[in-house]
Formats: sequence, structure tokens, C-alpha cells
Amino acid sequence: MSLSTFLYRLSSGPVTLAALIGFLLFGGLVLPAQAQKAALYSNGADSPDTSFFYSKNDLYKMAEMYGEAGRAEYVRARFSFDLIFPLVYLAFLVTSISWVFARAFPDAASRWRLLNLFPVFGAFFDYLENIAASLVMINYPSQTPGVDGIAPIFTLLKWFFVNGSFVVLAAGLFVMLWRRFASRGSRTP
Repeated sequence: MSLSTFLYRLSSGPVTLAALIGFLLFGGLVLPAQAQKAALYSNGADSPDTSFFYSKNDLYKMAEMYGEAGRAEYVRARFSFDLIFPLVYLAFLVTSISWVFARAFPDAASRWRLLNLFPVFGAFFDYLENIAASLVMINYPSQTPGVDGIAPIFTLLKWFFVNGSFVVLAAGLFVMLWRRFASRGSRTP
């Protein structure tokens, strides 16, 4: 059985609803507190996690502005809070997309159904970004050649797949609703 097929089987109504509730609770209760904490330890610098585009030079500027204590807090957050958050949004996006696409594209052989894997790539690149940026923060003020150049690429790919997952979900909802209304219209004389 493929991962995509497994995710379709997993994404029942109750599981999808539970993932949605978990996502909303995490977003409403945990994210604001983490954002406040990050604002304190970053000393006003941007964060690789919330930036769309940055260079390796920008990453080193962030590391400098964070200071020693801020860098330590950044790394601690990546291996506590940021181990959980990708799992939360992954659960929500994977189950939601799978639930919606099962209705939008009922033919199990439809290639469109593979889009339920989009969020998996987002979480994967999120974890790679966390590792790469943390290595730069840990080694600062020493340079971390190679890693400092791929961290921004991982961030860009993370945002492409995470934001793209919301676009995929919206497109699936549109198709699902369109098919539902079109089928009702064809039944009415």
C-alpha cells in the first residue's frame, strides 16, 4: 500500500475533525506564546523559520543579533516546539486534503489524489530547515559552509509546500462543491 493510499484510509471524518481541532487549538494557544518568546530572544532580528527569502549572509546576521543566549533559545525551540508544530499542521493538512480529495476525485486511480502528499514534503523540508539553521546558530561565530547555503533553500521549499498545501486544499474544496452542486442540478428535471 502506498503512503497516499494509507493517508486516504486514515482520513475518516472523525480523524479529520480531530486534526482540525488540534490545529486550531495549537494555533490559538501555543503559537502566540511561542511567538512572544521568540520576539524576546531574537532581539528584533528576523527568524529563518518565518522568512520566505534570506541569504546565508542574512542567516549570519540573524545569528549575531540573537546573541549567545538567543541562539541557545532558538536551537532549544527548534528541538521542542518545532518538533511538534510540523506534526500538527501535517496532520491537519494531510487528513483535510485526503478527506476532501476522496470526495472531489472519487476514482481511486486519479492522479490528482496524490496531492495529499504535498504537506508531507512541507514538513520534511521544515525539519531540514530546523536542522540546518540550528547548526549555523550552534557554530556561530564560526561559519558552517554548505549548511549555511542550503538552509535558505530548505526554508523556501518548506513555504512552497506548506502554503501550496492550503492552495491544494482550497482547490479540492472548490472541485468537491462544484461536483456536488453539478450532480444535484443534473438530478432535477
